[in-house]
Amino acid sequence: MPVFNFSELTPDIILDGIESLGLQVDSGLLALNSYENRVYQFHDIDNIKYVTKFYRPQRWSQAQIQEEHDFALELTEHELPIVAPLVISGKSLFEYQGYSFALYPCRGGRIFEVDNLDQLEWMGRFVGRIHAIAAKKEFTHRPAISHTSFITDAIATIRQSNYVPSNIATAFFTVLEQVAELVEQQYQADDIIRLHGDCHAGNIFWTDNGPHFVDLDDCRMGPAIQDLWMMLSGDRQQRTLQLDTLLSGYEEFHEFNPKQLALIESLRSMRVINYMAWLCQRWEDPAFPLSFPWFNTQRYWEEQILSLKEQYAALQQPPLSLIP
Repeated sequence: MPVFNFSELTPDIILDGIESLGLQVDSGLLALNSYENRVYQFHDIDNIKYVTKFYRPQRWSQAQIQEEHDFALELTEHELPIVAPLVISGKSLFEYQGYSFALYPCRGGRIFEVDNLDQLEWMGRFVGRIHAIAAKKEFTHRPAISHTSFITDAIATIRQSNYVPSNIATAFFTVLEQVAELVEQQYQADDIIRLHGDCHAGNIFWTDNGPHFVDLDDCRMGPAIQDLWMMLSGDRQQRTLQLDTLLSGYEEFHEFNPKQLALIESLRSMRVINYMAWLCQRWEDPAFPLSFPWFNTQRYWEEQILSLKEQYAALQQPPLSLIP
């Protein structure tokens, strides 16, 4: 079994894995921006561009990865612009030398402009169409967004890492636990559906024909607002306008429960805390110190104390509302 940090994944293994599917690689491997998995662009002898993703070992089970693929393929069957894995000989998930991997068509585009109201309305329609299909059934193997996995387990990971400097550990864990307690009180998500799960600008590409999504690697069950709140930015007035724009497009295709607006800051807190834990978990991967040199420093953890204090204050504010 390959080790957790990809140290045994060599270019030869990647090339041999691709060519085991009958493709002939006629270029080098161009590494794309991905920390969790290893993702490369290449073209074959017919100059057709592809992307291959080698999944991080021990993160998702084969059944969970296959469920991601099936979800993407289901959405493309409904003519939604999702970059889904290629199906070769009836399969989309392959294995080579102990590594799970997939092939995708290469699809580029411009970065989604989060402050562009026209694009936001388009994205609202897009996500609404996705959720209208996603709500028809549930994931069997993929987990749900929960306080346990995103807060309790994340805090345990941070504690066990011993990366928080001892001179600020008390201050850090005190405010961390305060945020965790408020999230536990506020995060009541009974109305959950299948989600993209990581719907931020980096996973949305824009072309003259509109947006398309890449990377369903974090898809899971959760409240619909999870696929909307990360597209909001700026002060409260700006976010309210953006939210109104998003939902005006969204509700053309799928009904939105306004009670979920109260979950935004809980979900943001989960993301903040889970991100810290993710860096702690991955720090032994040689790629991470190179990509995140600011992590595991005194200044980083001091900044996290300030960030958590801001989040604690945000959790105590009234949620966004579309009612004046």
